[in-house]
Amino acid sequence: MKKALPLFGKSPAAFRQKCRTFLLAALLLLPLGAAAQCPQENVAFKPGEDIRYDLYFNWKFIWKKVGTARFFTQLVRSSSGEHYRIRLVTGTAGFVDRFFRMRDTISSLTTLDLQPVYYRKAAAEGKNYYIDQAHFSYSGSRVSVKLHQRKNLQHDYYGEYDSTLCVFDMLTIMARARSWDASTLRPGDKIRFLMADGENVEKELLLYRGKETIESKDGHHYRCLVFSFYEDNDEDRDRELIRFFITDDRNHLPIRLDMNLNFGSAKAFMHTVRGNRYPLTARVK
Repeated sequence: MKKALPLFGKSPAAFRQKCRTFLLAALLLLPLGAAAQCPQENVAFKPGEDIRYDLYFNWKFIWKKVGTARFFTQLVRSSSGEHYRIRLVTGTAGFVDRFFRMRDTISSLTTLDLQPVYYRKAAAEGKNYYIDQAHFSYSGSRVSVKLHQRKNLQHDYYGEYDSTLCVFDMLTIMARARSWDASTLRPGDKIRFLMADGENVEKELLLYRGKETIESKDGHHYRCLVFSFYEDNDEDRDRELIRFFITDDRNHLPIRLDMNLNFGSAKAFMHTVRGNRYPLTARVK
């Protein structure tokens, strides 16, 4: 059993990290220096929103579908009150399972003002199986995060992180960021924030690139905001891990995701969305 007090440790294995960054497709505007108790009004989505994606890999100059993803939100009630449960389920299929099989189920429980309460990721990736968990608690102006990772059902890692800054998990930060106003951004602007998984609390970085009109797999064109995601650490600081495109409307739906992997390139395309809160005004007629 291993115990530690992590701050900004080394990242997970390369492919795992790139798959993880798929979940950040909706990130916008979270400032790193905000106070620990960070309520955020949700003005972008409603319970019942359900987004489906197709995943493609570049295989010897051919783009081939290799899997699917689903991102959806529910309202749950318990003795402690009402919460949002946000989930992302991803999986490969077909030929790609021969060299890298991925089955991930990720859940985040948040308050109605989008403060993280609990995060869990159960993942079968390649030959490894692991469960990441993060429990969030608040006292005054401080947040405490208890971390736990179990790998291959036998190796446990525990950690704690305490801060006066906001700390989020990957799904909560997506939900919060969708409610921010991007009209104040200018190309070249950088946004930094803290994010927890079951192993570390890490600094992350977004670069805003501007606007672009793209075609989605649902047969429509959309006006989009374009962002690049980088790990904000001392290694590969200038390497773009992912470029993503979100609708330039009140929904801020992630439409397309371009990923740079160690063994090639991957893309995720939205093909269906249901239960969106507002009309898709970013759709080009």
